[in-house]
Amino acid sequence: MELLDLALVWAFIIGFGVIMYVLMDGFDLGVGILFPFAPTEQDRDVMMNSVAPVWDGNETWLVLGGAGLLGAFPLVYSILLPALYIGVFLMLAGLIFRGIAFEFRFKARTSRYLWNWAFAGGSTVAAFAQGVVVGTYIQGYETANGVFTGGAFDWLTPFTVLTGLGLLAGYALLGSTWLILKTEGRLQEWAYKITLPLLAAVLVVFGIISVWTPFIDDMVRDRWFSNLSLIWILPALTLLCAFQIFRSVRNRFEGMPFVATMGLFITAYLGLIVSRWPYLVPPDYTLWDAASAYDSQLFLLIGLLIVIPFVLTYTAWTYWVFRGKVRAGEGYH
Repeated sequence: MELLDLALVWAFIIGFGVIMYVLMDGFDLGVGILFPFAPTEQDRDVMMNSVAPVWDGNETWLVLGGAGLLGAFPLVYSILLPALYIGVFLMLAGLIFRGIAFEFRFKARTSRYLWNWAFAGGSTVAAFAQGVVVGTYIQGYETANGVFTGGAFDWLTPFTVLTGLGLLAGYALLGSTWLILKTEGRLQEWAYKITLPLLAAVLVVFGIISVWTPFIDDMVRDRWFSNLSLIWILPALTLLCAFQIFRSVRNRFEGMPFVATMGLFITAYLGLIVSRWPYLVPPDYTLWDAASAYDSQLFLLIGLLIVIPFVLTYTAWTYWVFRGKVRAGEGYH
């Protein structure tokens, strides 16, 4: 097998890990974003119990993708981390705060409100930081000879702030549709009520980003507009998913809003990949430029192909065991 083939295999594996993380950790980050706006404290208990059994397993995909990226494409780390030190630190700090809040809030009494804010604040900061990272990837990096040459705050621009807000709204939409699926009564009705405004916010932000992006990068503009082709099916599928969310919420379906929201994220993610393919570090370095040595890629690949089936099996089993509605007074803890 040639190095070219291994680079493609690794690109697929890491891409798969990223979308798994976005979909599976996105809804529990979304629950945290919505946490301060829940109708009652009892509803917040139910919201946290709905994700408590799965949240730490969901973050396995972040570790898996990050480790795979380091081993298979080290050049990405040597450029990405110096460019995003502050943003990545904020993301990790947010994830740590929300992880601690998960455990302490269930036992706290007088200090519970502090853990509520830690959970909500950590979720919000982590989600916004992830959106900023995506925006920075879209706008590209200043590099020379494989080294980042930009400033410490190049990641913080009006465009990246917009992508951060867009991912906040998107995760909140995943969270609200998850609550429709997993809860009932007053909390479910509240989730139905906020889903369509969140969908509208997501579509507005995604629309602005879609219009703005071609002005940032000539390659993206040429790819989408120079030769109209099958890639335009992706925006069409995104709008179809959005319509399905609208339709299923209006008809009070329980499972379809969440499924359609995942579809919306998948099509938007594929659109991002198509826009930048095959550049891992835009605008200069392709995935083949960034790839590690053949032996390193092959060694890591063998290990990962053993681990991934176990992770998928554990994940599927966890969701099966904790299937069904979450009710007040019941939960994982």
